[in-house]
Amino acid sequence: MTKTMTGMSSAEEQPFSLKAIIPPLLAIIVGMIMVILDGTVVNVAVPKLVDYFASDLKTIQWAITGYTLALAAVIPLAGWMTDRFGSKQVFLATLTMFILGSMLCSVAQSSSQLIIFRVIQGLGGGMVAPIGMAMVFKLAPVERRGSIMGMLGIPMLLAPALGPVLSGWLVEYVSWHWIFLINVPIGIVGIILGVKYLPKSEQKSKGKLDILGIILAPIAFSMLAYGVNEGGGTSWSSTPAIVGLSVGGVALILLVIVELLHKNPLLQLRVFRSSDFTRGIILTWVMQAALFGSMLFVPLYLQQIRSYTPLETGLILLPQALASAIGMPIGGRLFDKIGARPLAFVGLSIITVTLFLLSGISVTTNLSLIMTYLGFLGFGMGLTMMPLNTHVLNAAPREWVGSVTSLTAAAQQVVVSFAIAGMTGYLTSQIAVHMGALKVGSNPLTAAVSGFDDVFFLSGCIGVVGVLMSIILRKPKLSTGDPSSGEGQKADAAMMMGH
Repeated sequence: MTKTMTGMSSAEEQPFSLKAIIPPLLAIIVGMIMVILDGTVVNVAVPKLVDYFASDLKTIQWAITGYTLALAAVIPLAGWMTDRFGSKQVFLATLTMFILGSMLCSVAQSSSQLIIFRVIQGLGGGMVAPIGMAMVFKLAPVERRGSIMGMLGIPMLLAPALGPVLSGWLVEYVSWHWIFLINVPIGIVGIILGVKYLPKSEQKSKGKLDILGIILAPIAFSMLAYGVNEGGGTSWSSTPAIVGLSVGGVALILLVIVELLHKNPLLQLRVFRSSDFTRGIILTWVMQAALFGSMLFVPLYLQQIRSYTPLETGLILLPQALASAIGMPIGGRLFDKIGARPLAFVGLSIITVTLFLLSGISVTTNLSLIMTYLGFLGFGMGLTMMPLNTHVLNAAPREWVGSVTSLTAAAQQVVVSFAIAGMTGYLTSQIAVHMGALKVGSNPLTAAVSGFDDVFFLSGCIGVVGVLMSIILRKPKLSTGDPSSGEGQKADAAMMMGH
């Protein structure tokens, strides 16, 4: 099995055995579930954290945005790190860092400390999923990777399904501290399984590290997200918004120049010369902006407007994750037969229609109707995500392997950060607008829920763009380059999966 991991094509040269990859697969899944679980449990706990730290939504939101930006900052390093130190070693090291970050989050004494500790968590968790999925892809032959991903989607989506329920129970009946402490025993199990079952990978020499890229990327992404957050929440002409967007914009321009000139760039921007890749990745970004940017606000609506407890909120959100778990393997299997375009069109259409339906909810909307909407939203997400990621994988030119996969994964995390930051600011400003127009004696919750409706409507409009773009997708033409030049290699889909 160790031999299997030493080359990209090794899995293709040996007979495939599902039984043989189950032990390392289990080790990888446990580690990934821990990281994914952490992302879902915090969403439900946001109102509690706002009260506990006597803070506001915009500040606590940075505990989520900071975590996501930290993920994006280290993902580009995943390929270089695994080549330099080996996949198993880096996977276990980042798993350990994530556990330490979780312990620190559980003892945070202020919102500022929580944000800092969440960044540490993100720095550890950023490489867990990309490296883990890369190892799985090297264990499976090319023709079976779609179906293996479909199978992986089911246990991976147990985390989003169980996360809100677990978080709600812990926040309501135990303590918010345990939404982070729960990672410790899970992580220890993952490390034990990893040490025992993960095969060692061959360490390879790598070109000189792109230091300027490492410095500029986090500055560009974090400052742009800060500027978007401040502009959407207060005013686009405010000093924080102008500074954030200006510094981030300059850093982004410098980053593009540096990466285009560097012989071994951290982010391989030349891949955008491929029209198929560009169409696919932009459509993926649009879907994520529409979907993930709005997902944060459903728990907020349920708790702040409808006064449901955290546990009740988690149970209400359960249909969304379960429907995703159903849709993902279906999308993975159908992709091998009909390609990405019909699945992207149908899935994004479901997501878009559902978002528009959510934009009509009120203070008294029937709960079963909301849960039905969430189920459709989850199914559309599951049906669309795998085909789009696989499409982008197939469209990526083969001569650029590691840097391209790093680019896609990092960019996806940044898009989610932008969506969360921008829509949080938009929600705040729209609630203020509706409050100002509220008639004397009217229920203030009506103005608040109108702000949520505006966010869902905006997300639906973004979804419409995605539906239209899905029509122009086409099956990528796979190049047949010289293997010696790297053109015969496939990019790792693992690095594109995001969290």
